[in-house]
Amino acid sequence: MTSDELKEKLAEWNVCTESIPFVKECGYDLQVIWNTCERGDWLLWLYNKLYPKNLQQLTLAKGHCANTIRHLMKDKRSIKAVDIAIAFGKGRATREELEAAAASAAAASAAYASAAYASA
Repeated sequence: MTSDELKEKLAEWNVCTESIPFVKECGYDLQVIWNTCERGDWLLWLYNKLYPKNLQQLTLAKGHCANTIRHLMKDKRSIKAVDIAIAFGKGRATREELEAAAASAAAASAAYASAAYASA
């Protein structure tokens, strides 16, 4: 993708205004963006926009991002969801396993939020 094409796409996708200075600094060069951006959320968003049909690769990237904070996870369901996401990304888990792990992790998150709210 050329710099001009990327610039057009980002305008079309209504990229967040906070990212525009960084993208300009990179000269709208996709390879420079991939290699230098420290914002995983921006990279995941961009990857999803560029390659929306590649769920397996996107899920692998998300799993690796989440794995960086694994040490903060207290619930085994959340840890398992990260492991399943990475396994799905590597072709070692099914879409059904991924969805079940995501639902289980969401239940863990909801239970934590409910307990935190009740104690506040």
